[in-house]
Amino acid sequence: MPDPGLSPLPGPPTVPFRSRPVPAPVDVTVPPAPAEAPVPHESAIERILRGPSGLGTTALSLARRPAPPEAPPEAGAVPEAVPDVVPEAVAEAVAEALAATGTTADQGTPIPGLYFHPIAEPDPARVAEVSRRIKEWAVDEVQAYPPEWEDQFDGFSVGRYMVACHPDAPTVDHLMAATRLMVAENAVDDCYCEDHGGSPIGLGSRLLLAHTALDPLHTTAEYTPAWRESLESDAPRRAYRSAMEYFDRLATPSQSDRFRHDMARLHMGYLAEAAWAETDHVPEVWEYLAMRQFNNFRPCPTITDTVGGYELPADLHATPAMQRVIALAGNATTIVNDLYSYTKELASPGTHLNLPVVIAEREGVSAKEAYLKAVEVHNDLMHAFEAEAAALAAASPVPTLLRFLRGVAVWVDGNHYWHQTNTYRYSLPDFW
Repeated sequence: MPDPGLSPLPGPPTVPFRSRPVPAPVDVTVPPAPAEAPVPHESAIERILRGPSGLGTTALSLARRPAPPEAPPEAGAVPEAVPDVVPEAVAEAVAEALAATGTTADQGTPIPGLYFHPIAEPDPARVAEVSRRIKEWAVDEVQAYPPEWEDQFDGFSVGRYMVACHPDAPTVDHLMAATRLMVAENAVDDCYCEDHGGSPIGLGSRLLLAHTALDPLHTTAEYTPAWRESLESDAPRRAYRSAMEYFDRLATPSQSDRFRHDMARLHMGYLAEAAWAETDHVPEVWEYLAMRQFNNFRPCPTITDTVGGYELPADLHATPAMQRVIALAGNATTIVNDLYSYTKELASPGTHLNLPVVIAEREGVSAKEAYLKAVEVHNDLMHAFEAEAAALAAASPVPTLLRFLRGVAVWVDGNHYWHQTNTYRYSLPDFW
């Protein structure tokens, strides 16, 4: 493990990527109609998913084009776009690479009655390349997990997850920015909170110190070296520091600050859940949902513009209407996790709070009734998200705002796809 000593930490190395011809675009949205003719019976949310059309809006198409733009987007220090081309020999080995990285998935079974939108299969060549790079980063750069966790890392299928959630990423480097952050967040969750040595006792201190890897400490010269050294002291902090440095290279200052704010929200949610665990408290259903609004996936869809190579301006992101849309999306995707991970958590030691467990305890119903009610809660959140997103799109038809709303909706769908198809991690209860 490198020891930074008294010198500033070096930035992560630039990882070159191999070029390959981009495949024909895969349409994962509602097909656009000609600009002069509206689509019959098209709903407001379908217009969001289709995206704007007409002169000057080609760059906002979600499907990848045969060639990258001549110049990179101006939002942040985005590197020059390089064609995602893999040599023929590598292309022929994509199937083996997918199998070796745990990305070949059974399609799984969607939860009966759950409201969701199916998506096209994520680009297998991109999945293989992201899976290869993320494992290289996790093992060699930040030592995020020991060898005995390798099967779990592979089974997480994070490459497939992020490619499904960000189909409009202009380069693999953009996808990697999201993928590193996802792995780092899971390292914190596992090592500090849950499966791999996590504990509610002392969690606040650990989270605070880890957060300084995202939001740097500004202190005196005397104490700075000790803080810098602490960033290498455990896997979560190493992962946070490195992932954030890579992200900052693509993001504008406003986008980086937005992400740090969302991570502070996430950490506050971790602390609420830990406080309940320390006292064996089962919250009221509304209290649990309040906690889940913070301990949720929000940091992931809110970087959709950075990963897409553009920026939603800060004033548009901060409007109450946009904040409501983002909160509803985060809440719905997190309940998806509660539902698909239900049997996994029941099989784990101790009591794991999730929405069906809390509903059963607080409302005095059977496990099956509680689970089915949790499905209804998810569906209500999804319908609210789509209605609010459609209303915002109609009220503010700004191209970047429409693209951002569309990106969040696509992230919601990709998140469900990953949960449904990750049969290594998840299985459904026998309630039907």
